[in-house]
Amino acid sequence: MTVLDSLAPCPPGRWTHDHVTVERRPSGPLTLRRDADHLYVSHSLGPEQISERLVADVTASIQDADFGQNEFELTMVGIVRSAIPGALESWVTYYRNSLGELLDGTADFAPIHDKAAELVRGDVLDLGSCFGFLPLRLAATGTAVTATDILPGTMRLLDAVAPRLGLRLDTLVCDAANVPVPDAAADTVTAIHLLEHVDDAVGAAILAEALRIARKRVVVAVPFEDEATACHGHVRTFDLSTLEELGRTTGRPFEVFEHHGGWLVVD
Repeated sequence: MTVLDSLAPCPPGRWTHDHVTVERRPSGPLTLRRDADHLYVSHSLGPEQISERLVADVTASIQDADFGQNEFELTMVGIVRSAIPGALESWVTYYRNSLGELLDGTADFAPIHDKAAELVRGDVLDLGSCFGFLPLRLAATGTAVTATDILPGTMRLLDAVAPRLGLRLDTLVCDAANVPVPDAAADTVTAIHLLEHVDDAVGAAILAEALRIARKRVVVAVPFEDEATACHGHVRTFDLSTLEELGRTTGRPFEVFEHHGGWLVVD
């Protein structure tokens, strides 16, 4: 499997990486077809439809298909890249649309980002930022923020897109359980929809690292699911009782509550 470069050149309307090909057609729904070991995805989405809302659309489209996290992510990247000519332009459109929906409250994830913005204190280091929508959301309101992720490509993409959006933030490539910053390096450390992607031991290490880095507060958010969503890379589920137990392990004052999923706030 070759390393994914989200900004690599591709022919207009057609994107391929490893065994996944995504093609834009003049009309028609989002469709998936397997031919031997290759996955073919077609769509007719235009620039105005390219945003983080695609996550829900793609998830709904693959309900009856055997999809892992890698194929899901490649499908998402392929839709963005095939919908709009030009590598950087396609991503700027995707980010601009997504950030607009998060800020105006129309995105599914908007209530989660709103709550995170309400809970943070001072400057922020965000663990497992992925595409970096929360760091961008915070930066748009004037918060000094550092985005982190284990994948260099996502941080390179964020570095390329943020200036085009008129936003400033810092990025850091690292494992969320081993962040190369000093103790008490940030006022608030956030881990928003991260812990469901790792097992108990790694999750405990991430929480310990967040507590080491935070001067004031650690904010954790997780989805509440009956079954871990494999295509999103989820490997475990949470409820209020498991978050309570996680809070008790910190030995610090904490609060657990439900708001579009579960939250753990450690002060």
